[in-house]
Amino acid sequence: MKILREDTTKTRGKLLAAAGEIFAEKGFRDATIAEICLKAGTNVAAVNYHFGSKEALYREAWRHAFVLSVEAHPPDGGVAVDAPPEERLQGQVKALLNRIADESNREFWFMQREFTNPTGLLEEVMRDEIRPLQQRTEKLVRELLGPRALEKEVRFCEVGIISQCINPMVVGRKSRGKDTGKGSPPEIKDINAYADHVVKFSLAGIQAIRKSAESSTSHAKHNKEQKIKRQVNK
Repeated sequence: MKILREDTTKTRGKLLAAAGEIFAEKGFRDATIAEICLKAGTNVAAVNYHFGSKEALYREAWRHAFVLSVEAHPPDGGVAVDAPPEERLQGQVKALLNRIADESNREFWFMQREFTNPTGLLEEVMRDEIRPLQQRTEKLVRELLGPRALEKEVRFCEVGIISQCINPMVVGRKSRGKDTGKGSPPEIKDINAYADHVVKFSLAGIQAIRKSAESSTSHAKHNKEQKIKRQVNK
C-alpha cells in the first residue's frame, strides 16, 4: 500500500510539472491533455483520476507553480518581522522582483496568458493565494502612512508599489533575447539596484502623503478648537 501511495503521489507530481510547463507555454485552450500526459509519462486516465478534468488540472497546475515560486522566494525577502518597516518593504520588493525574474517560475506566464486570453478559471484560486500577499503589503503600507491616511490612499500606494515591480519585469521577460528596437522599455538587469529605486521612490511618495494627511488633520483640529473658543467667548 505504501508503494502504491508513493506511485500515486509521484504521478500527480509529474502531471502538475508537465501541465505547468505546457499551460504556461501554450495557454489553457491550446494545450491538450494528450501532450501533457505524454510529457508526464502517464496516460489520459491519470488526469481524470487525480484531477477530474482539464479545468481542474489547470487550476492546480497554477497553484503548484505559485507555491514553488513562493517557496523559492519567500515574500518577506528574509527580513525579520521586527525590522523597521522600510527594511521590510525592501525585502518584499526584492522578493517579488526575484520571483518574476526567475526563469523557472511559470505562475506569471499563466497570469499573462489569462490577461490576453481570459478563461476565468484562475480567478478564485488566484484570489485565494495572492490576496494574503497583497494584505501583507497593505499592512506594511498602512504602517508607513500612519493612522491618518485614508484606506483609499493605502490601497493606491500598495497598487503603485506592486505595479512598479510587475510591469517592467514582465516586459523584460517577454522581450528577453529579442531585438525590441529603439524606444522599447528597458530590461531590468540589476534587480538589487532597481529594488532600491522602487523602495526609495515609494517611500518618498508615502512620506509626502503621510505629511499631507497629518497636516490636514492638524489644520482641521486647529480650526475646530478656534471655533469652540469663539463660541465660549461670545
